[in-house]
Amino acid sequence: MSGVSKLFLHKKIIVPLLVLFSAATFCHLLPARAYDIGAAAVAATEGLIDNGGYAVEKNDKYLVTHNLHIPYVPASIIKIATALAALEILGPEFRFNTDFYLDDQQNLYIKGFGDPFLISEEVAVIAAKLKERGCRNINDIYLDNTAFQLIAAADGAGASDNPFDAHNSALAVNFNTVNIIKDTSGSVVSAEEQTPALALMAELAEKLPPGLHRINITNEESSGTANINRYVGELFRVFLKQENIGGEGTITSRKIPENLKLFYTHPSSKTLEDIIEPLLLFSNNFIANQLFLTLGAFQSGYPATWEKSKQVMADYLKKNYNVSDNELRIIEGSGLSRKNRASSHAMLQLLDSFKPYAKLLPQEDGKLLKSGTLKDVYSYAGYFMENERLDSFVLLLNQGQNNRDRLLDVLEQIYHTNQ
Repeated sequence: MSGVSKLFLHKKIIVPLLVLFSAATFCHLLPARAYDIGAAAVAATEGLIDNGGYAVEKNDKYLVTHNLHIPYVPASIIKIATALAALEILGPEFRFNTDFYLDDQQNLYIKGFGDPFLISEEVAVIAAKLKERGCRNINDIYLDNTAFQLIAAADGAGASDNPFDAHNSALAVNFNTVNIIKDTSGSVVSAEEQTPALALMAELAEKLPPGLHRINITNEESSGTANINRYVGELFRVFLKQENIGGEGTITSRKIPENLKLFYTHPSSKTLEDIIEPLLLFSNNFIANQLFLTLGAFQSGYPATWEKSKQVMADYLKKNYNVSDNELRIIEGSGLSRKNRASSHAMLQLLDSFKPYAKLLPQEDGKLLKSGTLKDVYSYAGYFMENERLDSFVLLLNQGQNNRDRLLDVLEQIYHTNQ
């Protein structure tokens, strides 16, 4: 049998054909059970899909598919691709570094390299490390964000104060968001026990109603870049003082002088694998694109740019997966962009490669599952589980009606009732 004929009879072809041709055409060519599965899927999903596709594997073969090779806007399930590329290119044990310099006037310079988990708890650890190394006084605090050179936010990001629109930067604390409580008197406090109240919080809360708010500090109504630097500086200043490191001074942006000696490099407490799990659980756009940008810089050199990362991702996908550019195109790593594209065929290949890391996906009702949602975009990708075996599935809907859960229920029933 020729290679083409073998491919024609392989898992990628037989079941999808049932959707395209009548029973009369194929009932004498295919086993009755294969036809029953395909016919059942067509009948059960009729009315649920106006514009979309799906695919389910079982025992390394396609069980049912619809519009297998047609690309759709994937939304946040594209984070699986970002996570997989990061794990394979950077390695599961990769750790982000942040560099610290001291000059003769006891001014502290901080240079970031995109650590997405430079959170309050980590800043507290760093302050203690600086004290251990003999730091007793800090005057001015200078922030160096030059490891990322971004002329715009991620494609698809809005200008709201919602956390999912937070811009990326080489140096950022608490995901470039603040979590605050404003009472009816106008008083503002931090909503996080681990994060102290800062002057910046009160200013950002001025126009907000009373209540609990997590807000993006980089929205257009705020001075985005200035707020990033101020937030980092104010947070470090408080934790340095808690370590009895004295000093007063300004907080501003400044590139590290070329002749300044490195005082301390802080490796993140979290490995990349530690980062991936909350990324997927909370579908955090900021974390996803910090990783996406780091991939570009890791492969092509700093500074990180969107263009470098898009090219590195395209090269990675071309090298490792049998899909065309039309079937899998990644503009940014979070799924915010409506220019991202993925077919069911492409997503299943990614899921097959992601199986060694499947435990990092959220578990829901006996499935490992990642969802994606934008306006008129509803997607799922993950694994059904049977006898400790993982079988990949994906569904992509680009339509006004959100039938995602109903469609998944149908596909899961077909999966569990067919061998």
